[in-house]
Amino acid sequence: MDAPDASPQPQRTEFDPAQLGDRETTLLVKSILIPRPIAWVGTVDATGTTNLAPHSFFTMASEEPPIVLFSSTTRKDTVANVEETGEFTISLVSRPLFEAANQTSAPYPREVSEFERAGLAEEDSALVAAPRAAGSPAVLECTLEDVIPVGTSFLVLGRVVRVAVDTDTLSTERGRTLPLADRLDPLARLGKNEWSALGEILTITRPGTA
Repeated sequence: MDAPDASPQPQRTEFDPAQLGDRETTLLVKSILIPRPIAWVGTVDATGTTNLAPHSFFTMASEEPPIVLFSSTTRKDTVANVEETGEFTISLVSRPLFEAANQTSAPYPREVSEFERAGLAEEDSALVAAPRAAGSPAVLECTLEDVIPVGTSFLVLGRVVRVAVDTDTLSTERGRTLPLADRLDPLARLGKNEWSALGEILTITRPGTA
């Protein structure tokens, strides 16, 4: 049996959400749940106006079938467009796209395209009407599975129907072709106004029970 961990235990400051209130508690939790991957969600409305917005509440919801989810805090243009069309894209935000991604978080009115305001080129998708961010190294095309209200937010679940990856990021080992993390060079959200890039990458084999 392994020896117990003898490292010093931290001195903790306790926070009571009932005293902090929802807003301050959320800011605190977001500063702890780091790093968070960014779903740069592309949509288009019924008039043809495109929208692109970063959402850092983002992960996979299912392996079979492959379903991803992101959460929109309040009902924003992204949710309205997804509900209207049933489709969206998720472009990976890489380091060279840092400032552009930040610009697309501005509260533009619905009739304004964030692609245009951020100086970003649009790229046609293969299967959905929503555009891709042309400079992104990897894009997921998704069809809407469900929108679930949670508090003042909305969980958007999408089935991945197409994946497009920059060929230069890919590596094939044992017959499986996957992108390398350092070649994707993704950004993540931290707390406050902080973002992060990849630091040291750790690799370890998953253990068995024997």
